[in-house]
Amino acid sequence: MLFTYTYVPHQMEKMQKFIDFIFFEVWCKAPIGLIFDLELFEEEPDLREILSSFGFMANAPERGKQFYKNITAIYELFAPLTPEQINQLKQWYRANNEIEKVCANDPAVQIARYNDISAIHPDLSEQLASFFQGLYSQQLLDLAAMREKIGQIDEHYQAFMQVNTTGKCPFCGLSDIKGVHHTKREAYDHYLPKVLYPFNSINFRNLAPACHECNSTYKLGKDPAQNPAGRRKAFYPYATNGHSIAITIDLDQPDIDELCPADIQLSFGPSAVHEEIETWKEVYRIDERYKAKCCSESDGKYWLTQVIDEWTEDGRNPTDYLNTLERLSARNPFADSNFLKKAFLEGCQRAGLLDVLAKEGAAP
Repeated sequence: MLFTYTYVPHQMEKMQKFIDFIFFEVWCKAPIGLIFDLELFEEEPDLREILSSFGFMANAPERGKQFYKNITAIYELFAPLTPEQINQLKQWYRANNEIEKVCANDPAVQIARYNDISAIHPDLSEQLASFFQGLYSQQLLDLAAMREKIGQIDEHYQAFMQVNTTGKCPFCGLSDIKGVHHTKREAYDHYLPKVLYPFNSINFRNLAPACHECNSTYKLGKDPAQNPAGRRKAFYPYATNGHSIAITIDLDQPDIDELCPADIQLSFGPSAVHEEIETWKEVYRIDERYKAKCCSESDGKYWLTQVIDEWTEDGRNPTDYLNTLERLSARNPFADSNFLKKAFLEGCQRAGLLDVLAKEGAAP
């Protein structure tokens, strides 16, 4: 990704705290043989109050009742597990919530998918999938009893965007992303897909706002942490040690009117994050999207129009424009796609296109 988000703590994190308690202090202690009741939640009074509302009030909402029933059903499935199985599940739970270490492919962090749990207990895997995949849902999070304890996702988004003010999607750098002046918000992407990974579907370290194109068109259920070849490194959306992606574009086509994606060669750096870059490119189809933009009449070809029409008419050559763009890109690389425009026009200059067009005195 082109830049990282700043993580913003919020009351919504309390939901993950509730789930931690349910997992470690309730489910993992089920083999002791205690009867499932609200006494098991004595040390987490806010959660106990929520469950009392969902499980015992006559007018409890259906989604709340289901939440309570799921917790009970999973408790019963944990009850016959061996100590070794419980310890394995604990290890997987902790690992799946170490999002930064997962992204770094830390060998000490052994993550698990639902199919790993199926090898231990298919019914448990199915119940956990139903529970965790349903946690991040407006039908549950918007229930009054829940909202009173953890706040609202829209409030989190507003607080988040007051700190993260770039205004562009960090996963592509191309699309605008809704901020504090919008009444709507972007969807939160489950960076490690909730359909693949248990235990982290409400962990805000695994939730990152993304533009519609990145979230719903290109990434979908792709797994940044693993591909068919095995585990791999990926950018962590909330990394504090920032990185700067360098993009170089070379053109094989000297005629701008005939330029197509096959004529564009993209190179990315630095080499220190090569594996993360390769993951990012594959998950978000970066090559395809950047090449398409460079070939577009309203983008790449228009950028050339700007160079010729807006600058040579004032008696200045294209190099002057690139020098100005260098400064603009350094100051605000994502405004007007400056980061990509700069790389594209530099590629045009190396290919001799700018000199040819300037001599012709005509826009492409």
